[in-house]
Amino acid sequence: MQAIENLLNAISGIVWGPPLLVLLFGTHLYLTFRLRFIQRHIFKAIKLSFQRRKEGEGDISHFGALTTALAATIGTGNIVGVATAVAAGGPGAVLWMWLTGVFGISTKYAEAVLSVKYRVTNPQGQMAGGPMYVLERGMKSKWLGVIFAALTAVAAFGIGCMVQSNSIASLVNETFQIQPWITGLVMMVLVGFVILGGIKSIAGVCERLVPFMAVFYVLGCLAILIIGIDTIPQTIALIVNSAFTGHAALGGFIGAGMREAIRFGIARGLFSNESGLGSAPIVAAAAQTKNPVRQAMVSSTGTFWDTVVVCAITGIMLVNSGHWTEGLQGAALTRAAFADIHYLGPVILTIGLLTFVFSTLLGWSYYGEKAAEYLFGTRVVKPYRWLWVIAVMVGAVASLPSVWAFADIANGLMAIPNLISLIVLSRVIVGETREYLWRDNLDREAA
Repeated sequence: MQAIENLLNAISGIVWGPPLLVLLFGTHLYLTFRLRFIQRHIFKAIKLSFQRRKEGEGDISHFGALTTALAATIGTGNIVGVATAVAAGGPGAVLWMWLTGVFGISTKYAEAVLSVKYRVTNPQGQMAGGPMYVLERGMKSKWLGVIFAALTAVAAFGIGCMVQSNSIASLVNETFQIQPWITGLVMMVLVGFVILGGIKSIAGVCERLVPFMAVFYVLGCLAILIIGIDTIPQTIALIVNSAFTGHAALGGFIGAGMREAIRFGIARGLFSNESGLGSAPIVAAAAQTKNPVRQAMVSSTGTFWDTVVVCAITGIMLVNSGHWTEGLQGAALTRAAFADIHYLGPVILTIGLLTFVFSTLLGWSYYGEKAAEYLFGTRVVKPYRWLWVIAVMVGAVASLPSVWAFADIANGLMAIPNLISLIVLSRVIVGETREYLWRDNLDREAA
């Protein structure tokens, strides 16, 4: 088993290596310029995202689709992932992570345009969409759609389910000395109660949970920043300078060059907001919308909130705390920073992680379900949901590093067919944008 684990970790390192990172970030840049810097419309998109009225065909509101997508993307990557980037890439990684989010807005927008345009209605009258349908109906490449769906179904059980429940169980055991099987049982019941009701049930919970958990966590970070407010200007200057020069060794910190800052900042940013991976547009396709561009604008705000706001605040807070100079890694660095608020800090971190991970279990369950539906039809939906509930318990009590490594590989490989569709169909994306946004027809009923 150790040999298999080592092999999978090596493959994962290759999959998530420079070629994929260059392809992802390159696509961000390409679409940003093709769409005339779509990011300039972000505040119009934010305003649109809070509308909950029914305005077209679909299963859930704009806001429901956005919060469900955010439920899946705002997770441990925003807390532990940022700390990992800072520990490995130095303070400069924070800026590169932020830039990845800024340019990733265009890719998240483009994915949603295509997913809504090429979505279908299943026999139950529900919407089904995502890169698999884009590849089949837009590119006429069903085989690529099958590959994407298979990779998504595999990645969902690992990255979106068992890894998450294991993280919760480990955290609760470490903080409150509660046995993992008890945590797993509670999580299994809660997750089952929500996902067995389908997308409307998931979106209903996410609409309430996601705003609370994001605001609660951000306020905790801001409280820590207020404690060290005198050094914030120097911290921001350090982040900017280190992004282009690297940072020398200091205290227990090993030191990182510009290459490491870029590598870990971009990698963690991409992993956090999932722009280009093809997961979020699956739920965007379920939105009630007049035309593809309206929902695409709403979807693009997900990357803004996830990386441009939450990850940036986390990064500044971690660097400003100074604990990154002590040689701390990942979760240990985050815990040390939150411990600066005595007694209350660890509680904020624990609640933040609990809600982030629970929401990820809900969001990814829908991604995996829709991938399975594409492969095997609607008859597989209910068995898939029950299997997901069981997997929550398995992940909580078992150590499955090989499964996690394989899921990580599948998660990275998902991006390749999705990026192919974005590049090949970029003319379609630009055409839809010209029709509804550039010609100021955003509110017009779709033809």
